[in-house]
Amino acid sequence: MKYLFIFCMLMLSTTSVFPADKGKIELPLRFDRYYNLSEMEDAMRALHKAYPKFTRLDEVGKSEEGRIIYALTINNPETGDELSKPGIYVDGNIHGNEIQAGEVCLYYASMLLTRYGQNEKITQALDRNVHYIIPVVNVDGRYHFFEGGNTPSTNRTIRVPKDDDGDGLFDEDGPEDLDGDGNISQMRIRDPFGQYKADPEDPRILVRVKPGEQGEFTLLGLEGIDNDGDGRLNEDAEGYLDPNRNWGSKWMPEYVQRGAGNFPLSGVGLKSIEEYIAARPNIIVGYAFHNYGGMWLRAPADNSTRLDPADIAAFDVIGNEAVKMTPGYVYHASYELYPTYGDFTTHLYFAHGILGIVGELFMREQETFREISARSGAPGSQAPPDRNRELLQFNDYLTQGEMFTDWKKFDHPQFGEVEIGGWVKMSSRLPHPFMLPDLVHRNASVVLHSANQTPEIVLEIADVQKLGNNLHRVRVRLQNKNGLPTMTAHAFRHKLHRPDLLTVSGAKVVAGGKLTDKHFGKVTYKEMKPEVQFLAIPGYGVEEYQFLIEGKGEVTFRFESLKAGSKSTSVKL
Repeated sequence: MKYLFIFCMLMLSTTSVFPADKGKIELPLRFDRYYNLSEMEDAMRALHKAYPKFTRLDEVGKSEEGRIIYALTINNPETGDELSKPGIYVDGNIHGNEIQAGEVCLYYASMLLTRYGQNEKITQALDRNVHYIIPVVNVDGRYHFFEGGNTPSTNRTIRVPKDDDGDGLFDEDGPEDLDGDGNISQMRIRDPFGQYKADPEDPRILVRVKPGEQGEFTLLGLEGIDNDGDGRLNEDAEGYLDPNRNWGSKWMPEYVQRGAGNFPLSGVGLKSIEEYIAARPNIIVGYAFHNYGGMWLRAPADNSTRLDPADIAAFDVIGNEAVKMTPGYVYHASYELYPTYGDFTTHLYFAHGILGIVGELFMREQETFREISARSGAPGSQAPPDRNRELLQFNDYLTQGEMFTDWKKFDHPQFGEVEIGGWVKMSSRLPHPFMLPDLVHRNASVVLHSANQTPEIVLEIADVQKLGNNLHRVRVRLQNKNGLPTMTAHAFRHKLHRPDLLTVSGAKVVAGGKLTDKHFGKVTYKEMKPEVQFLAIPGYGVEEYQFLIEGKGEVTFRFESLKAGSKSTSVKL
């Protein structure tokens, strides 16, 4: 009966510490608050309705619980078909608790659409690129994070039942919101032999007792009940299929990588997203936004493969500027943080030739309560306050107490009188809404920077010489004006997709090849079909080709790239 009573209380009283605005989502969108799943979908619909010329709203697939995964495509059809342009892919919220990642994606879409025609760089990015945006990958996780009681880290995974404790039952003993406040906080019980006591300066903080010192409390862990009677709390929570460990490239099984699942892309929503990306070979850069640490992480996620220096240089075009645009962030390979297998951005790079980048968004170091002079080495500096006390003061003075719930007594059905309190779910791993506008704008600006660095090819006739006997020597120059290559060196070497093509039509090509030294006339001639040359153009690169052409009339040279579009030019011989 006690368990039934608790369940009913949960259903009746679950709330959010930052309650969402009720009613229809209207433009302009707000970014000083968080959108729950249905509001996120309404916001995408509102953008699509307001800008139908530029947008398309697609159903990518469905989740394990049947929720739709939406993608918003942004393209200017007047400047070309979407597949003819360099594609920018952006997603977020692959982990259900990482909700601010979805807000960055939504802000990027809103920025492109609402400022088109007003800002030159934004206008260029919408005209020259196509943008594929999936704000919420883990739709089930986001739904449950908002609607149920959670810690800052729960409802993270795909909700595939798993027997975490090996007792033959599935998801039967997870944390529970016992006091019905919408959060799963900590439980403590008074115990004179416990290992903790209240901090004399702030009793909300527990500190360890010294040897021989009288204790006051024992920490019991997260709110919950021993549902399966095995003497443990919360050891078999929802799921555990990590959506960022279930991708195909570099995948490893469960005994190597926790959360990997039984096989790659066993997550049904992930498989739909993989099919969505595979159908768009023009995607050249892919962003996956997560929620914590202040980092820009490039592929690879394990150190078993070294990247070609040309590809590292391409990543650096983005990363070296990104850290300046997001102060405090760092930029490095993912494996330098810790090695993982089956992660999304590594899969983008090795399976699709896409420059995959993770944006880890929030730094809790930004939650400060101190004088600005309290910097190390500054004149009159002082030691920063104790971090736990500082975080609580940040909560008290800057969020008016919304991020921490004070300890309150609760009659636990198994332990008797306990106290429940601590940090709420909308804390610790994500910023308070007053900090959101700066975060979403800075990170979306990094995506915009990479769009403006996608390859822009100039194709021109560099030189024409008549050799006699109806034969001409024609030299063609291809210049990439921007920092990102037309395809990765890894993709070119391993033939992940069709290489770039330079073709000649309108006359017979007797010989053709890459001009390796124009001053001495050195050419690497292609033995077969010289009218078709395979190539890739590096960032800020120039490639020249020489053709010996027999005949007269108009000859057309055409450059075609899956990820950089096409260009053509003609000459009359």
